[in-house]
Order: sequence, then C-alpha cells, then structure tokens
Amino acid sequence: MAELHRLLRPRSIAVVGGGTWGANVLRACRQIGFEGALWPVHPRKAAVAGVPAFADIAALPAPPDAAFLGVNRHAAIAATRALADIDAGGAVCFASGFAEAAAELPDGDDLQAALLRAAGDMPVLGPNCYGFLNALDHAALWPDIHGLTPVGSGVAILTQSSNIALNLTMQRRGLPIAYLITAGNQAQQDLSALGIAVLEDPRVTALGLYIEGVGDLRRFEALAEASRALGKPIVALKMGASDQARAATISHTASLAGSDAGARALLARLGIAQVDSLAALLETLKLLHGTGPLPSNRIASLSCSGGEACLMADAADPLDLAFPPLKPAQQKALRAALGPKVALANPLDYHTYIWGDRAALTACFTAMMADSDLALGCVVLDFPRDAPAPDWDLVVAAVAATRAATGVAMALVSSLPDTMPEAVARAVLGQGIVPLAGLPEALEAVAAAAWLGRWRPVAAPLLLPGAEPAPKAAITLGEAQAKAALGTHGLDMPQAIKAAGPEAVARAAAQIGVPVVVKGQGLTHKTDAGAVALNLTTPDAARAAAEAMPTGDFLVEEQITGALAELLVSVIRDPAHGFVLTLGAGGVMTELWGDVQHLLVPADPDEIDAALTRLRIAPLLSGFRGAPPVSRSALRAAIMAVQEYALAAPETLLELEVNPLICRADRAVACDALIRRRKPPP
Repeated sequence: MAELHRLLRPRSIAVVGGGTWGANVLRACRQIGFEGALWPVHPRKAAVAGVPAFADIAALPAPPDAAFLGVNRHAAIAATRALADIDAGGAVCFASGFAEAAAELPDGDDLQAALLRAAGDMPVLGPNCYGFLNALDHAALWPDIHGLTPVGSGVAILTQSSNIALNLTMQRRGLPIAYLITAGNQAQQDLSALGIAVLEDPRVTALGLYIEGVGDLRRFEALAEASRALGKPIVALKMGASDQARAATISHTASLAGSDAGARALLARLGIAQVDSLAALLETLKLLHGTGPLPSNRIASLSCSGGEACLMADAADPLDLAFPPLKPAQQKALRAALGPKVALANPLDYHTYIWGDRAALTACFTAMMADSDLALGCVVLDFPRDAPAPDWDLVVAAVAATRAATGVAMALVSSLPDTMPEAVARAVLGQGIVPLAGLPEALEAVAAAAWLGRWRPVAAPLLLPGAEPAPKAAITLGEAQAKAALGTHGLDMPQAIKAAGPEAVARAAAQIGVPVVVKGQGLTHKTDAGAVALNLTTPDAARAAAEAMPTGDFLVEEQITGALAELLVSVIRDPAHGFVLTLGAGGVMTELWGDVQHLLVPADPDEIDAALTRLRIAPLLSGFRGAPPVSRSALRAAIMAVQEYALAAPETLLELEVNPLICRADRAVACDALIRRRKPPP
C-alpha cells in the first residue's frame, strides 16, 4: 500500500482550519517532536498557534504529504478537492455529518459520496475521525491531547472509534505504540488497507484492531494474508453486533449463531487472535511485541506466595493454557535450589527462603525452565509504590539470567495493573522480558499468543454471502423438500413416506415397518406444536398419533435406534461475515445447552474435527462410560454434505438446519431438516 506511506509518514503537514482543532494538531506535532514542515491554512489569520499561515491551499510552498481538515463538512469537501488538484499525499477528514449521520441528516450519504469524488485517487482517512499518530516518525495529525511518546519500534493499533483511540494513547503499561490510527467512516481507506500499510513498515512488530464491523471481507482476507506473509501477528477486540446479523431466522440456531458468532468464526478462520477487553488487547500486543506468538500453551509460574500461585492457577483455568507437571530433572534441580521445605509443583510457590538472594533466585528460576518444552515462564512480581525496590530488582536480574541461560521466553506478571510501574515495564521490556500488568488480562494475552502460535491456515477463500434479500423474498422448504435437497449431496436420512390423513399414515407405517415416527408437516418447530410422535410400534398407534396432531399432512419415517449422540448441524448466512457453519449438541434441548462451535464455510475436515472435539458433549462422540464411539467418518460425511449444499447454492441459501443428526456407531442420520432460501425469480 505504497500510496498510503506518504500520508502516514509525512515530511510536511498542512493544517486546514484555524480553530481549536487545527491549533491542537500543530501543538500535537510539536509535542511528539515532528521536525518537518508545518503549514497552517487560514483565509484571515496570519498565524495559527504561533505558526505562520497561508491564505489557501493553492498558496502552499509545495504539495503537502499529509493534511488535516479541521473545518466543517462542506468546507472539507472543497479542501479535499484542492489538495487532490495539487497532488497532496492524503488527508484526514475530521468533520462529521456524513454517512454516519444519514438517519439524522438526509444529505449525509450524498456528502460522503461527494467527498470521495473530490479526493479521486488521493488517500483520505475518515470522515468523522481523529486522524493518526506516528510515534516512529514523530507525526501527529491529531486534534486533541495524546499520551504517545517517540519509539524506535512498536505495535500499531487501528480503531473505528476515535475516543477509544485517545484513551489507548494514555496507557501506562509500557507498551510501545508505533502507530495509532482511527478510521472513522472508512469511506475510502478501511481497517484492512490501513493495516496492510502499517504492517509493511519494518519497525512495526504486531497489529491490534478495535473493530465495530468488518466491511469488505475479501480485503480483510488480504490483511490476514499480509500478516502471515510478513510474520506479524494480529489481535482484535470485536465489539457490537450488526442489525443485519440479527435478521429474523426460523431455526433453533438463530439464538446461537448471529453476528458475534460470525465475527469470532471469521477472526479464527483468518488467524487473528481475539480478546475480550481493551486491557487484554494491550497486554497481548505487548507480549507479541516482546516474544511473538508462543509455540505452545505450556507455561510455568513462579511466585513467593501460595496466594499468587492459586491466583495464577484459577485465572488460567477457563483458558486454553497448561501448567505441565514437573519433570524429574526439574524436581531435582528445584530441590537443590529450595531445600526440603518447599512443595514442588507448577504453579510453584518458592516461598521467601531465597528472597533477596540473586544467585538462589536464578538457580530456582533456571531449574524451573530447564529440561522442559515450556513456551513461557511467568514470575509473579508486584512492585512497591513509590519506593526503592532493590530486592525486587534482584528478581528481575534473576529472570533476565534465566532467559539468557535457558532460551525460554520470560514474563514478569503483576497481580494488579497498578503494581507494574510504567518505568519498570519499559525497562524490563528493553531487557527482553515481557512485563504483563494484571493477572486476568496477562493470562488472556498468553492464551491468545499461544493460539496464534498453533494456528494453521485454511486454503479455501471465504464463501461470500451476497446482497441481503428483501424481507418477503424468502421461502421455507418443508422437511420433506429440505431432506430431498440435502439428499442429493449425500446426506443419510431415514426411510420416509409422505401421507395425507391418518389412514394413509397407518398404511405408511405398515409399509416401512415399525417402530416409526410420525411428524406433522407445515410447522416450523414441530415438537413445540405437538406434531412429533416417536417410537410408534403399531400402524394403529401411528394413526392415533396423526389424529391428535394439528395438521392433515404427515411424514412417516423409520425410527432411528442405536443413537449415541444427537447433533445440530446448520449453516446461516451472516451478511457481515459470510456463511457460518454451526456444530453443536442437538435435539429439543439445543438452545438450552448452548453447546456449539462456529466455523466459516468452507471448513476443511481438520477444522470440523477440531470443532467437534471442543464441544462439551465430545466424550459422547468418543465413547462414554463403555458406550461405543460414533462413526467419525459418517459424522464427518454428514457435515460435509450439509456444507456442500451451501457451497452449491450460495446465491439462494439463507438458512439451513439439520437437527437432530442422530449419530450411531455405523451411521449419521438426519432426522429433521429445514431450509430457508430466496424465492426463485418469477
């Protein structure tokens, strides 16, 4: 994205507008140490914030590399056109009142389109954005205070929220932030384009995203591919749920697979780690800056307190982290370092017997890290407030010596963010030790880095959802139609006969052979409507069941026996993220259990197997308490058949669900199905 580099790494900056915002940009540039040319533009003022001003853009001594437009929305369009005419490098449009306000301002969309026409090929950030900070080249197209200081290398953070960006600049966690960029409306330059541009800077080590919504999925795929090619990981905090993804659905999956599920599946598919708080975003970026992705989830913890050891264990428990038991060689070396009074375990409470003894601390830490395949060693250490800490400095020295001796990545972890002073964090990061501030966010960061290190790419591109249909442009296929459609892709189903009326039901039961199932047709949730009768052992019982149902059309099916597990398999069209494949515990309790995993279509067999293993009911699939395992090959074939239907009809499919899929030792049988799709053209 070479066309963005001139804007993001400017040597000259024009500031259009002489009000508070324009003056603040000039002050921000001085604060961060910008050494290039600063050119205020104002038609009446001789100077802005003490800097000589030019009457208009045409009067500038040269085309600026970057311009900040601190004027109203109409003036911003005129200024954008003038900058494009002189071949400026790009502009930040601070003004609001464009597409983000279309509900309140009828001309908002039109003005945003006019802004894009005025820009032509010139890059524009926004509108409705604060701009950006570049702490590498000391540039600040930023109309407010900020907390960044110059750095030689660091992470980049991109946000769709200007105020969140401002808050992030004030972090005191020791994270070196190289770029902080706000995207605003993303009218021209979205997070994907900006992300690729900053990742291409060799001084950037990792990328953080604060995402409210993903726009162009193909460009987002390109960002993920650039991240992999450059070896620079991405971590994201995804907020909000789009109105599109809350569109009315008719399946059980509606409450389980919406925008959040689609977003999580998208990020996982593309190898972008996801965290759930701003604190975890910052800590993950710090860990990635210091160590990069971790090769495994195997970690060790050392502290001089049993309480801290318990906190570490409890905080890690819900995460995909492992504290491997100590090996004999570790135990022997630890016993030599700590003596007989300390219980050896991981997490380790090494007590205070060796506190203040650098050699003993080094021997203990090195023993814990030696002869192991640990990805990270964590030493819990909370620094005193506003006081010299020579004994704590000995712990830091021992951690540094351990890292040098063993080659294992090391982190200092404070129980609270408050007890990791910023000066300490910066100093230890400079020694190659990662300072993690606050136990919960620290371990969430470790889990995210470990996930990144083990992630493997899926070759197939995402299946795009296409345009949203009109509300009345959809039809729902009944169970028999849905099963017939899925059967053409190889889905295994019970023997079935359609029947009109109770007498026909009895004849069908006799033909199929009991036991049978009778289902009333034309109803969405048949069980809720009392339109499903199971285990009917005579034709007369089948007739009586049909007579009690609120419909005259029926489906008579063989009763599938030998069930070891019931699964749900569905595909929902998520307009924001693609087609979401959901696998989970099936049957009438699907929504209650909420035991589901989400993938994006197309998913490969390895992804599907891994998702099945993550389900809470996974033990049922593998054989539980002496029961045989389900046929994994049949189960996989059934899931792939559902996916093949989606792949064959992406333009028409809106929603597909098989529930339950009865899993046996020899078969995986779809006992119910529904499909919602676009109406065919007249």
